[in-house]
Amino acid sequence: MTIGVRAVPAPARPTVAEVFVHSAALIHRAAGEIWPDDRVVLEEHVPSVTGYVHRARVGNRALYAKTSILGVSLVSLLRGTCGGWSTVREVQHEYVQRPGSLLEREVAQLRLLAGLGGPRVCAVAGARAGVVFTDAVAGPTLADLLLLHPGDTGSLVERCLTELRPLHRPGAACRLGPGRTTGERSVDGTFLRKFEGEEGAAYVVQLGTGQWRGECDSVADLVRISVRRLLALRRTLTAPTGTSLAYGDLKPEHVLFPDGPGGQPVFLDPGLLWASPTADLAKLLSRTVLLLIARRPAPVTARLILDGLATSARSHAGGLFLKDRRAWLRHLLVLWLMDTLNILTTYLSAPAALPLPRLAVALVKRAVPVCSLVDAVSADLLDPTGRRGRGDRTLARIAEVIA
Repeated sequence: MTIGVRAVPAPARPTVAEVFVHSAALIHRAAGEIWPDDRVVLEEHVPSVTGYVHRARVGNRALYAKTSILGVSLVSLLRGTCGGWSTVREVQHEYVQRPGSLLEREVAQLRLLAGLGGPRVCAVAGARAGVVFTDAVAGPTLADLLLLHPGDTGSLVERCLTELRPLHRPGAACRLGPGRTTGERSVDGTFLRKFEGEEGAAYVVQLGTGQWRGECDSVADLVRISVRRLLALRRTLTAPTGTSLAYGDLKPEHVLFPDGPGGQPVFLDPGLLWASPTADLAKLLSRTVLLLIARRPAPVTARLILDGLATSARSHAGGLFLKDRRAWLRHLLVLWLMDTLNILTTYLSAPAALPLPRLAVALVKRAVPVCSLVDAVSADLLDPTGRRGRGDRTLARIAEVIA
């Protein structure tokens, strides 16, 4: 006689409501402990795929409050990669007690940067039990200024990169100390974590089961082919050596100009990691191109911005011999394509109930053109006969997608 065994259902994934209610309560509790005599008001939720972010007013002070659960993105958490909600809450309680949590490292990085004399960063107002509060920064973002003054793109980008020179100098990593970087958020590390092996293949297959209900098969095929190429290209790159730091999470909407375009920028959300300066330039290029694809400015505006980006990139390779310059450009483009797939697939796999930033919503709708761009440029990089004019051909492909 066969005895049947009742299948044990998998634990339910955390819901958006559970995570948001819990995170808002954490913010209220932390603010009450840090500022017991001030009134705390959560004014507006800020959509994000990485952590729970809320604008807050504590007394008369405008702040941003952020929580991170288990140091993973909201998308990963809501997809059930850390288990059901009861498990997550239990493990999270232990996680925030241990040294080295993601937000603890971010606070340490912000305080280090505040003492370096550059780059200028938002000030830490307080931190408690897995919640960090930073002062709000007013003024236009780099994204705003690029679209308003596209002819100034080269100078605006260079101003931002010049501010990062204290990080890009040899030996900068020694100032941060062991265990204070966020290397798990590097472009390369994120790409491998997402796409390598059987789990990576399964991840690509399920794209389109969340926010997006478009041409799932087309996108999955394009991503699968591009991932295969980029993994092969990655193996041809020389591993960067040295002791410099990259800012990490460098994107045009996270650089603000409180004193106007001629003033010193302020940087938000650091993700300092041990890497070459190329990593910062690649991420800034990637996110600026995605901004243009999402916003679709007039062709003349887009071209001015792309030309400014190209001029900035060339200036960083100007002192290299031809062979080294080609290798540097190849490395830059591979990192750019990796970052583009990293963030786009995160948006595509986000649960339907998770509020996304406006830029993310626009990119989800343009998933096929973006994936087609990555497919075409990655194919160009593997073509041994196409070295000459590779940068110009890439710019033309980007302009075509924006238009």
